[in-house]
Amino acid sequence: MKASDAFRDRRSAGKALAQRLVDLELADPVVLAMPRGGVPVAVEIARALDAPLDLVLVRKIGVPYQPELAVAAIVDGSAPEIVVNDDVARLAGVDRSYIDEQAREELAEIERRRHAYLAGRPRVALEGRTLVLVDDGIATGASIRAALAALKRKAPRKLILAVPVAPAETVASFSEQVDEVVCLSTPEPFLAIGIHYRDFHQVPDDEVVRLMSEADAERTGGGRKAGAEEAR
Repeated sequence: MKASDAFRDRRSAGKALAQRLVDLELADPVVLAMPRGGVPVAVEIARALDAPLDLVLVRKIGVPYQPELAVAAIVDGSAPEIVVNDDVARLAGVDRSYIDEQAREELAEIERRRHAYLAGRPRVALEGRTLVLVDDGIATGASIRAALAALKRKAPRKLILAVPVAPAETVASFSEQVDEVVCLSTPEPFLAIGIHYRDFHQVPDDEVVRLMSEADAERTGGGRKAGAEEAR
C-alpha cells in the first residue's frame, strides 16, 4: 500500500472513525477501548460522542503446546467472563480444568492492568446503553470476539464495533455478531495492522493512563477547551 493511504497515527484514525459514528446518532453511548492500542483511537471517539470511556481487558488462554492458538479468553468485568472456543478445545483435547487454572493466572494480570490504568476508577454502567467497542485494527479477531461475547451478556441497547482497518472477510463475519460494524478501510491483501499506519508505536502503560485521564477531563469540562484547541 502507498504511504499516503495509511493513517497518520491512531488518534487521526480515531477522529476519522468519530465522524462516521457521530452520523449514526447513537443513543446513550459508552466507548470501550481494547488496550493498549485501541485507547488512542477511542479517546477521540469518546470526545466526539461526548461519551464516557472505559476499557475492556481481555487475556487470551492458549492451548498448552501452541500458546498462540486461543482456546479461550477471560474478559474483565464486575463478574469476569470466560469465553471458550469449543471447537479448538475439542480438537486440542483441552478440558475445562486447564482453562479454569489458566484463567485464574490471567485474571491476576487483568487486575494488575486495571489498577495500573485506572487506579480504582469506578466502572461505567453498561446495561441498556449503546456500547461502542474500539480497537486500532483487527487481525485474527480472537480478543475482539471474546470481548463482544462478554459485552452481549450486559444486555446493551445496541452493540457497535468500530475499527480503522480490518480484512473484509473479518468485517463480514463480525457484522453477524453486532448491530453494526464501522470500519474505514478493508485493504486487500491484508498483511498486518501496523503497515496501515505511518506511526504505529507500541503504546506504553503511561500513555494509556494519560489518555484515560484526558478523557475524564473532557467529561468533567476541564479538558474541553484544550481538546478543542488541539483538534484545530
